[in-house]
Parts: sequence; structure tokens; C-alpha cells
Amino acid sequence: MRLLHTMLRVGDMQRSIDFYTGLLGMKLLRTTDRPEQKYSLAFVGYGDETDTAVLELTYNYGTDQYDMGTGFGHIAIASDDVAATCEQVRAGGGKVTREAGPVKGGTVVIAFVEDPDGYKIELIQRS
Repeated sequence: MRLLHTMLRVGDMQRSIDFYTGLLGMKLLRTTDRPEQKYSLAFVGYGDETDTAVLELTYNYGTDQYDMGTGFGHIAIASDDVAATCEQVRAGGGKVTREAGPVKGGTVVIAFVEDPDGYKIELIQRS
């Protein structure tokens, strides 16, 4: 068994695709539109779905925002340069909620950004 994808409900499909592909460097892998069922899907990721886990972005027609709840934590993404990724997100109009720096009690450099729907994304520096 392996992890296939994580689904996030989004309020504006194109805005979310632009964030994940334009600011975080993912590729748009495929899309599906189901007008009869009133939803659209977009799959984004860093590699092919046969080899890597991806994100499934789901837009339900007529819903432009969701309550975050208290159960979801964050998505983690490896980055060669967390500070540079934060600058890229900021320059593209994204929100950095924790600047790059060592994790509390450790030495690994992390940062947090938010996607347009408020989902937290932890950036973890990998050399």
C-alpha cells in the first residue's frame, strides 16, 4: 500500500491551481469537471501519480469558502531553500505565517505558509 493523495476543498479552483503550480512549483497533472454532480477536481503534485502522492483540489459549485475546523494540521513540503520559497510565495501575493528558521528545540529549518483557502503548509529544508 502507499499514500495516493490528500483532498482539499477549495473556494476558487483557478486561484488554488495558480498557488500550487505558480508559487510552490507543482505541476497540474489532470482535471475533471462533473457539472451534473456540481464539482470539479484538479490533481497537482511534484511527480506522476503512479510514483508520488499528490493533492486533489476539489471545488464544489457555489461554495467559495469552508470552515477549517480544529482537526486538520498542515501539509509538509520539502524545499532546498525554505527562505527563498517564502520569498517566492510572498512575491506572488501569498501569506507567510512563520518565517524560515530552526524548529523549536532543533536545528532543521522550517517555515509555514498558507494557501488561498487558509490551509497551512509547512516547508522543511532538505539539503
